[in-house]
Amino acid sequence: MKQFSIISSAVAAALFSQSSIAAVITGQVVDKNQQPVVNAQVHVHGKSQAVMTDAQGEFKIDVDSKGQLHVSKDNFIDKRVDINGDDQSVVVTLTPTSVETVVVYASALHKNSLEMISPVNVLSGDNLKNKAKPTLGETLKGLPGVNASYFGPVSSSPIIRGLDGPRVKITQNGLDSSDASRIGPDHATSNDSLAAEQIEVLRGPATLLYGSGAIGGVVNVVDNRIPTDNIETLTGAAQYTHDTVSNTNTYAAKLETGNNGFNFHFDGTKRTGDDYKTPTFELPEEHEEHEGEEHAEHETANSVENTFIDSQTVNFGTSYVGEHLTLGVSYGRIETDYGIPAHEHHGHAHEEEAGHGEEAHEESVFAQLEQDRWQGYMSYALHNNWIENISLRVGYTDYKHAEIEDGEVGTVFSNKTTEARATVEHKLGLWHGMAGYHYTESDYDADGEEAFTPASVTKSNALFLLEEKQFGDVTVELGARIEDYQIDSAVTMAEHHHDHAEEAHDEEEEAETINYSADFTNLSLSAGAIWQYQEGQSVALSVSHSERAPLSAESLSNGVHIATGTYELGLGYHIEEGEIHFEPEDIKQETATNFDLSFRRFIGDFGYTINFFYNDIENFYYQQNTGYFFDEEHGLEMAEEVHDDAMAVYQFTSKDAKLYGLEFDVHYQVSPSTLVKVFGDSTTAKLKDDNNYLPRIPANKLGSELQYTVSDWQFSLTGTHYFEQSDITAYETKTEGYTLFDASANYQLDLGPVDTQLYINVDNITDELGFVHSSFIKEKAPLPGRNFSLGIRGYF
Repeated sequence: MKQFSIISSAVAAALFSQSSIAAVITGQVVDKNQQPVVNAQVHVHGKSQAVMTDAQGEFKIDVDSKGQLHVSKDNFIDKRVDINGDDQSVVVTLTPTSVETVVVYASALHKNSLEMISPVNVLSGDNLKNKAKPTLGETLKGLPGVNASYFGPVSSSPIIRGLDGPRVKITQNGLDSSDASRIGPDHATSNDSLAAEQIEVLRGPATLLYGSGAIGGVVNVVDNRIPTDNIETLTGAAQYTHDTVSNTNTYAAKLETGNNGFNFHFDGTKRTGDDYKTPTFELPEEHEEHEGEEHAEHETANSVENTFIDSQTVNFGTSYVGEHLTLGVSYGRIETDYGIPAHEHHGHAHEEEAGHGEEAHEESVFAQLEQDRWQGYMSYALHNNWIENISLRVGYTDYKHAEIEDGEVGTVFSNKTTEARATVEHKLGLWHGMAGYHYTESDYDADGEEAFTPASVTKSNALFLLEEKQFGDVTVELGARIEDYQIDSAVTMAEHHHDHAEEAHDEEEEAETINYSADFTNLSLSAGAIWQYQEGQSVALSVSHSERAPLSAESLSNGVHIATGTYELGLGYHIEEGEIHFEPEDIKQETATNFDLSFRRFIGDFGYTINFFYNDIENFYYQQNTGYFFDEEHGLEMAEEVHDDAMAVYQFTSKDAKLYGLEFDVHYQVSPSTLVKVFGDSTTAKLKDDNNYLPRIPANKLGSELQYTVSDWQFSLTGTHYFEQSDITAYETKTEGYTLFDASANYQLDLGPVDTQLYINVDNITDELGFVHSSFIKEKAPLPGRNFSLGIRGYF
């Protein structure tokens, strides 16, 4: 209590102390041709107060001590100017960059994409609008180091450097998306890229701010549903797109307005589409031929059944933005029905082949996703000598995913999440940083035949600290996070004796329930530096240590997972003589040590970003084939006794692993109207003890893009080759390589006050047949065939 009293007194003193203005800095910001740069932002590094340059590029800002002015402007290299705390006048010359620069909201310390120590990609503006797909995975998969899990185009999550699921945190405005996409690959993420202002991809561990679920990286979807800047006039946007490959129509709209500090936001999307078409491919054989039967020809298909989508989203938000205080709240609603391809009913006879007849249509399985999401935001800028800003983000999400079978509700997955993140941005001497507290509580439940993971409640409480300091041209960043992670669940023993399934049908037994509880302390540490050794050129190095406790699906799964066609067991189970026993005592945390080395050039006509990474992971959780099979009638059985409807039994286990590779993006401005890019990535993932490969690691890719602008036209042509993936586990098959060519054309219309664009995109121009190695259903769901996207968008 004494320590708490001392800390409280110190914070109170900082809150109510008055900063004395020591000096006034005036100046002008110009480009290399000595022309004024309008609307450049000028602020004192480590503090939130900022001013914008006027039409002559001039500014005036009050300062209370010596320090640095940070001058930034989109598409220019940031400039820092030392100030001595006395009245003075400065002239700042900004150099244009060869790449787009944007502020990365997930960085926490107001860094732009060129200042980040950890590798980052940002999709924003028209580039994001042109690449936006129904899912995050498909939207982002063209970025270096990013791929997609691909359970059909309507359920596809991002994979970062070979890591996905619970190791990639997906957030919306910095708070967890709180869906069930980490439970199974057939569960779609609840984030819509059409409503996004920008999407940020942080590679490598980002656990310090976002928790142990970010051990592989973060995908942050940024929108303006809670406006943080004052809106003075009515603005809006509208868009319509038609895709031919699935007959999909997409509508999107946004409206924003404000007055006297009060701001209002609305956005909504509507998307409907049918099953998507593919190049002709052979369907895999479902059953072995019986003795005496003649060999039948392989059945072929040119579409993937049950991949329709019917989705609508709406978001409302309002805020008050004053000189010191920003306060806002938002509400979002998602309703989506989408087909689940390759969803098989093991143990049930089908009278007609899939895809033929009315009965087959009735047996199709689809998901109904509903989500209500509330968010609140408060920020208070103190303009104090050492406490700059205090902020709070809170969120509550009510998510439900129901699987509809034969017209009736089968299994229902639900997740109710409460999250809060409080931060204090400060400046202590020459160190600028952020301290914070992060709380999450997730109440997960599953009810139905496919509820292979029991209900659980997960809570975490964390404290984190992130600090940076400049030493000349070098910026050093240090961070730490300590997290208490607790999971509670009621596990029924009846689930553990499927080998006695026949007796269970004849004789009802009272299920024994075990109250399972586990508590982990996760520690994360990081250190990194970026050296701007020449203007527009830098090298960055970071090292991090991250710990992660298993999710309930990884530790407590015990049941049939229809989406993957397997029977899944968690880390807490043990198979002995054909019987399953619950023994969760020896579960260890997953611990990753990650190294990142980046080289960047973003000045002049030639630029590049090259990232090398090495990730050493102890107790890596992954699914291993046990050699057992399961069916509803006979329970567990060995391979020599397998029945037709039996499914392989896969169990989560933990072994030491290593993942390493590189990613690069090189560009050359051939002329003012022509830009050429080359990009690619490579990831190798192995177990350390026997050098066996990890399953479903994405294939390496290499691509090139040509951008050409003439008058009101913008053209692009992209070719991406996905190499053969033959680095596989014993139970995988290799995936052949393929090449995709995509093109787009945008035309800018002059319609007075409405900024209008007509566009056409052609994906997979050559109608290439491609299979995604990281997909659980790669043989049943190849990539879409040739697709024309026609659309119009307007802004006012």
